[in-house]
Amino acid sequence: MQRKSFRFLMARARIDAASSPRATGQLLASQLMSERRNEKRLEVCLDAVWDGNSGNHPARITDLSEGGCYIDSLGESHVGEVLNLKLQLQNGDWLELSGAVAHQMPPMGFGVRFVNLTPEQLQNLRSLLEDLEGSGGTISAILSQ
Repeated sequence: MQRKSFRFLMARARIDAASSPRATGQLLASQLMSERRNEKRLEVCLDAVWDGNSGNHPARITDLSEGGCYIDSLGESHVGEVLNLKLQLQNGDWLELSGAVAHQMPPMGFGVRFVNLTPEQLQNLRSLLEDLEGSGGTISAILSQ
């Protein structure tokens, strides 16, 4: 796989910024982080809520794997901060996960690496990923309150 330089990615981001600044920032973050990922990530569109040092915030998860996710949110987070993330699944159960902010693209969102997952949380996450993969990522979680 050919490595792309940060300078190249930043130039590409500037070119694309006029058409979609939010998508460009997420794409840039995704490209910069892709070399460190071990798990397959699915493009998704899931509503969520996260709690961190700055309070409780609504969000949208735009990609998801066993190792982490990207969260679109206007809420303020900081690299290294541990967050609680809550998703309501199709069956009405709640999937609660903890993650550390790995990188951020203010005000667009941030990447999270899941931490301290119990075996049950990991199994529930795997089940969600299997459901999403089977449906092409069209399953939505309900925005929690």
